[in-house]
Amino acid sequence: MRTIWLDGAQWLAVLRIGLGLWWLESWRHKDKEGWFRRGTGIAWAADVAGKHRWPVVRTGFEKIVAPRPKTMAYVVVYAELALGLGLVSGFLTPVALVAGLLLNLLYLVLMIHDWAEQGQNAMMALISLVALFAMSWQTWSLDDAIGLFL
Repeated sequence: MRTIWLDGAQWLAVLRIGLGLWWLESWRHKDKEGWFRRGTGIAWAADVAGKHRWPVVRTGFEKIVAPRPKTMAYVVVYAELALGLGLVSGFLTPVALVAGLLLNLLYLVLMIHDWAEQGQNAMMALISLVALFAMSWQTWSLDDAIGLFL
């Protein structure tokens, strides 16, 4: 593979780190007081799920998320932080990539009828797949430094 400036593995690390920064920005711009104290994030998701065209989304939300809104708010917000930190530092990278892919797919399914932000979720999912299958943790990562996931 011929590349400019960096080698292929380094460009994949740049892609992985960029995805991690994207997750960190998603975490940073969330109104944490709204999510944790007023329940705004889960309330918004409940409204979307309640109107969803696929019954499985409504049912899944009612059974998994609705009974524990505060816990789920913390799970969503801190999952985005953990994904960002894991991808930027390259720690447990394959785990972070798979978890991020699953979270993006959940976001895609929840908002399947509203394509306003689906480009972001689709691109983040694609980057996760590329970074996972190209083993982007081989360069500039704690995983590489300590010999994980060789």
